[in-house]
Amino acid sequence: MSESLFVGVDLGGTAIKVGLCNATGDLLRTYEGPTQAVDGADAVLTNIAAYVKELVPPGTPEWDAVEGVGIGIAGFLNIPEGIIDFSPNLPFKNVPVKQIMEEKIGKPVKINNDANVAALGEAWGGAGKNVQHCVCYTLGTGVGGGIILHNRLIEGSTGMAGELGHMSIVADLEAIQCGCGKMGCLETVSSATGIIRMAKDAVARGDRTSLSFVEGELTAKDVFDAAKGGDEVAQRIVSRAAFYLGKSMAAVAVVVNPQRFIIGGGVSKAGDFLFAQIREVFHKLTPDNAQAGVEIVSAELGNNAGVVGAAGLFLRA
Repeated sequence: MSESLFVGVDLGGTAIKVGLCNATGDLLRTYEGPTQAVDGADAVLTNIAAYVKELVPPGTPEWDAVEGVGIGIAGFLNIPEGIIDFSPNLPFKNVPVKQIMEEKIGKPVKINNDANVAALGEAWGGAGKNVQHCVCYTLGTGVGGGIILHNRLIEGSTGMAGELGHMSIVADLEAIQCGCGKMGCLETVSSATGIIRMAKDAVARGDRTSLSFVEGELTAKDVFDAAKGGDEVAQRIVSRAAFYLGKSMAAVAVVVNPQRFIIGGGVSKAGDFLFAQIREVFHKLTPDNAQAGVEIVSAELGNNAGVVGAAGLFLRA
């Protein structure tokens, strides 16, 4: 087999997903197994190696064609050295993952932040496939991001480039402390966690809202459904989340001048109800030349973005 192949690993707290990609970013197949984080770091890394070899059996022509294995990991990473400094949902602290995995797999290994690899996946094989410059937002429990310029992932000097959720962008009087320790981060208002927090605050204040009657634990979907149904409190919450997303994009646009903003993650499932508001703010706050031709679109790869992007670390990083 002459075609180069690449394996991507999406390392999650409960499951590990691995995928095989060709050199043009097409996902050929996937395999998934449990993380078993409670068993410790070595057990998790042993599982990764086992799942990679289940996906592509050693000794086959496909295995010989694999040029490298990329791994996307949530946490604070020393990307150049291939070390996980700390991961909040995994038993890793100062673990030299690159070195260990190269010994276990016998192939070159690269690691990167999970949001970066999701962005790279969308740029390589998803919603950014036909543009050279794009910025990706992942709206979930937090706000992740990634910046692609000239078809390359921008990592920065310590790997912190593209941490869009930690832009300090919320007005001082509205700012609260983020999980990172700083005040006014985008993540505090535009993530699912931030939206739920604002909804719970409204209910606790006694605001007149249908959210007071939601059975069970409030979710971001509950807030969007209420907003779409005309609930004014929910509409204000969604508008606030959209405003700061649009404002952050206006700031990013005059720094990196992308052709496209790509939004993924669970919150993005709100669709055009959210996107239309983001676009309105972006167009209002961004200079004409910086917004000319810029699109704000939904991600396409869903749960496969991480494995595609991780595989792409050997060609697009």
